[in-house]
Amino acid sequence: MKSHYQHYLFDCDGVILDANRVKTDAFGDCAEVYGSAAKADLVAYHQQTGGVSRYQKFRWLLDKYAPQASEADYQALLECYAQRVYDQLLSCASAPGLTEFRAQTSASSWTVISGGDQKELRDIFKQRGLAKLFDGGIFGSPTDKMTHLEQLITAGVEPQTSLFIGDSIYDLQCAKAFAIDSVFVSDWSEVSPETVRNQAPQTPIFKNIAELATALSGQSMTTATSGNKDSEHG
Repeated sequence: MKSHYQHYLFDCDGVILDANRVKTDAFGDCAEVYGSAAKADLVAYHQQTGGVSRYQKFRWLLDKYAPQASEADYQALLECYAQRVYDQLLSCASAPGLTEFRAQTSASSWTVISGGDQKELRDIFKQRGLAKLFDGGIFGSPTDKMTHLEQLITAGVEPQTSLFIGDSIYDLQCAKAFAIDSVFVSDWSEVSPETVRNQAPQTPIFKNIAELATALSGQSMTTATSGNKDSEHG
């Protein structure tokens, strides 16, 4: 991890908003119409595939438990889910130290790349006053994270000057696929730090955004101090 990046790429749930439990509960509630086994299975699948969109997860549910389901059945699941999460996304906690970290990185761009619904995310962020922090844009599903990253790189975002901040194994895999540095934040994640250490052992782990900001600030100060010492001694 470097001391400074030109582009900071953020997952949303579990990183910016404390929304993982909200969404896990909503998946279970909406799947229950297909039985208790379907409910438990979808919750497990959701937790194993953090960062993947609701569209893919509900398709998976229907393919497995109701292969004859209609498009109306699929839309009913999406509507059920949206109704359950929207109000809670407006009121759940946001990351401690987020605005201070934005000031600390004011010369860099900030972008959201989430598995959450893009239209919903943009609305939530606007209502919560968070949209102004993300000058690089707010992107979500149904387009997947890999495609969003590819599009951003095509538009000029350089992987070597970017940092992806995530809370799932999928986030780390997406970053690695494009040779982007990544960090894992653990406080609100449904993935344990132990799992990250096992599956992505080189990934720095922080409790939250505030702790990451402190670490980056410390690195910057160390670099600056080293530079000053070098100049003093010619």
